[in-house]
Amino acid sequence: MDSTTATAELGWTVYPTSGWEEVSGYDGNMNTIRTYQVCNVYDSSQNNWVRTKYIRRHGALRVHVEMKFSVRDCGSIPNVPGSCKETFNLYYYESDADSATKTFPAWMENPWVKVDTIAADESFSQVDLGGRVMKINTEVRSFGPMSRQGFYLAFQDYGGCMSLIAVRVFYRKCPRVIQNGAVFQETLSGAESTSLEVARGVCIANSEEVDVPIKLYCNGDGEWMVPIGRCMCRAGHEPMENGTVCRACPLGFFKPVQGDSPCQLCPMNSRTTSEGASSCVCHSGYYRTDADPFQMPCTTVPSAPRNVISSVNKTSLTLEWMQPRDLGGREDLVYNIICKSCSAGRGGCARCGDNVRFSPRQLGLTEPRVQVSELLAHTRYTFEVQAVNGVSDQSPYSPQYAAVNITTNQAAPSAVSIMHQVSRSVDSITLSWSQPDQPNGVVLDYELQYYEKDQAEYNSSMVKSQTNTAVIQGLKSGTIYVFQVRARTVAGFGRYSGKMYFQTMTEGAEYKTSLQEKLPLIVGSAAAGVVFLIAVVVIIIVCNRRRGSDRAESEYTDKLQHYTSGHMAPGMKIYIDPFTYEDPNEAVREFAKEIDISCVKIEQVIGAGEFGEVCSGSLKLPGKREMLVAIKTLKCGYTEKQRRDFLSEASIMGQFEHPNVIRLEGVVTKTTPIMIVTEFMENGSLDSFLRQNDGQFTAIQLVGLLRGIAAGMKYLSDMNYVHRDLAARNILVNSNLVCKVSDFGLSRFLEDDTSDPTYTSALGGKIPIRWTAPEAIQYRKFTSSSDVWSYGIVMWEIMSYGERPYWDMSNQDVINAIEQDYRLPPPMDCPASLHQLMLDCWQKERNARPKFSQIVSTLDKMIRNPNALKATTSPSSGPHLPLLDRSVPDFSSFSTVEEWLDAIKMGQYKENFASSEFSSFEAVSQMTMEYVFFLSYYHSNRHGLQINHALVRTAWYP
Repeated sequence: MDSTTATAELGWTVYPTSGWEEVSGYDGNMNTIRTYQVCNVYDSSQNNWVRTKYIRRHGALRVHVEMKFSVRDCGSIPNVPGSCKETFNLYYYESDADSATKTFPAWMENPWVKVDTIAADESFSQVDLGGRVMKINTEVRSFGPMSRQGFYLAFQDYGGCMSLIAVRVFYRKCPRVIQNGAVFQETLSGAESTSLEVARGVCIANSEEVDVPIKLYCNGDGEWMVPIGRCMCRAGHEPMENGTVCRACPLGFFKPVQGDSPCQLCPMNSRTTSEGASSCVCHSGYYRTDADPFQMPCTTVPSAPRNVISSVNKTSLTLEWMQPRDLGGREDLVYNIICKSCSAGRGGCARCGDNVRFSPRQLGLTEPRVQVSELLAHTRYTFEVQAVNGVSDQSPYSPQYAAVNITTNQAAPSAVSIMHQVSRSVDSITLSWSQPDQPNGVVLDYELQYYEKDQAEYNSSMVKSQTNTAVIQGLKSGTIYVFQVRARTVAGFGRYSGKMYFQTMTEGAEYKTSLQEKLPLIVGSAAAGVVFLIAVVVIIIVCNRRRGSDRAESEYTDKLQHYTSGHMAPGMKIYIDPFTYEDPNEAVREFAKEIDISCVKIEQVIGAGEFGEVCSGSLKLPGKREMLVAIKTLKCGYTEKQRRDFLSEASIMGQFEHPNVIRLEGVVTKTTPIMIVTEFMENGSLDSFLRQNDGQFTAIQLVGLLRGIAAGMKYLSDMNYVHRDLAARNILVNSNLVCKVSDFGLSRFLEDDTSDPTYTSALGGKIPIRWTAPEAIQYRKFTSSSDVWSYGIVMWEIMSYGERPYWDMSNQDVINAIEQDYRLPPPMDCPASLHQLMLDCWQKERNARPKFSQIVSTLDKMIRNPNALKATTSPSSGPHLPLLDRSVPDFSSFSTVEEWLDAIKMGQYKENFASSEFSSFEAVSQMTMEYVFFLSYYHSNRHGLQINHALVRTAWYP
């Protein structure tokens, strides 16, 4: 409403009629305006009101009133009484309809609502050229919140001389706008001058929100502010007209991703088939790999290699060639070698066997040369040199290649692979061996080299034999000898066999007739011949086992050296990755015990794993008591990779033996279904167990849970094993509330796709973001230090009774928050010392984090000194305390051992301590944790009670 636009009388209501008077006047542009004046200063007790017509609110929550008025200076009026005023009052009254009358609402402050007393900045009093100079004042007031359909305004004069020249009533709103790629509709300002009204934006056509919902805030002045989020043009569309329109890319152009970038011209050898393309289609005969960026031109397969040159040396071959003339437009060119051996007859050529060796390799060669060895002598071969690149597998045609035909020459025989001990005595050993796999001609004779194990090889002796047996005499009794044999043809000697170790008999040992001495007696008897064959088989089996044991020990040592760095404690067992075995089944045989299927009884399904069902059941091994077990099964229709991955967890678990690490009972691999059998944990996973028992444990009991997990992780860390997926969901709890680390299968998740949102893609793999250290997320650097970070998250889960870390934050928000040094706050009622230990585990620098051995010591200190769990300030760093330390000020509050037992929730053991003569702090301070565990176990079994939670968790297992 604006009174200056009125073309007729305003017709406002006045009270009393002798008060305000409507008169005509002129504005600065000499336009006629209607004003209200009053000047009854000589009459006492003035109460003059003027009320506007009904004003509709139109949804406004806050209303603004602009008033232009003039006021006569009381001092300039002759003989003015003391009741003269230079101010007036502004009121409003809300109503859902135009219901006012001459008497309603009543002309008083209630029911009217007073807005303010309005005073003039300047009043007029000076006289110029015979007239008065009138000073016009402008004041603006606002009020709200408004809730009815409309309202009236009223102006009260109580003894002044003034003129109400103009009144303008308005509200503020933020106009419709397109900003940050979104449309924001007209929005009214809030009910208060400081209010911010949020407005949700709607993305313009062909655009999408980025990260967070887009919004703007409308302030009290009707201005947009605080933009949050934005919309960007979708793939295949580009921003136009200052970002207010997203236009589809025209033909021949594309845009691969969402964003503000413009459309791009299709790269070479590609095209689009419609507008709004996010990629360009390759021309026929041209291709693009999944890893190629969309901006890269489409490429094709390379032409054949050129000028292949072969050089034959007996049964070895060197091939060299030049790169193709046309590389197909790519830089990832490699070469494959196809070897075919061709018989002299009409059988044609066939692929070479696995015995042929290629150096550096047969497939994926980056250099134009290769060495081929272990070929057969006097044999014709064809070698195809293929040129392939990243798109060769997409072409329907075979790779281009260049071929060369060669014929090998005479060559020395290959090495002897097997050697057996036939018999031995105190001064001789009889050996036999197999013919070389590739004699490459007629074997003329064999040369046997031998020497004492403790002597150098250059002190060896030689024995020649025309056959594949030899008797070595003149040896020392009870001495281990090293033997090697090689064959000779007209082409010369072959390589020596591998070293074999055989020992002569000691002096005084019981004499046994050797097989060689019995041989003449056996020849004439068929029955004795059978005995001879059986004996030979037995000898071969024994020797094979012995040789296999030596080989296994050698391979174990090689793997041990591969995985061990620095120094390790004597006798310390080091973890061996089962994926380093060429044959994964060998790792299963070495680390997991095979169980006969008849010993396993499945009772019920309790869950589902990645590879099949998880069941509970029983295991009854011969000579042992029946026990409860958990059984993981491999579902039918599995692939060989799934079988290998499934059993790899058993190969890992089988290497561990610790009370806080899940124990493997064995595997079933010879029948279906394939099974992994472990000990049964009655209370299931730790996270669900905590949620089911929210608030049921004392702080020292929760510390006991933490101590068990830390002890298990210390053991794994000492074995050089990195868990990678330490979380409460992967900790199992048994009926005695002992926590055990489980789930050793994350290594297979790191490359596989999974729909589990816990494992979020990062750097090409799947990682549990909320539990993983920053360096492991960013650089895939998994170490025991990253496990310590995860342990800190487990601490937080336990103290919050299974709350989800970082609550409902997205995984990307978690990563960003950690980078900005945000750390989880302490859970409710969490002791400050425990939260400080969590923060120590979450140090950004991994070398600054504590070791698991230090964590175990710190938790032991808290268990022995329960007052530390009541502290509200960060604990000071210092030496870890024994079970009782009389020098610690915290124990000054305990006058007796009984009080101390009550403080750590072990009051039921007062009688046990007293009967065991542990009635003084001096005696208690000498107790070992093994003895504390013994007391608790004795007490629980004696009275048929469950083992005390706090004592079980403080126990150090022998």
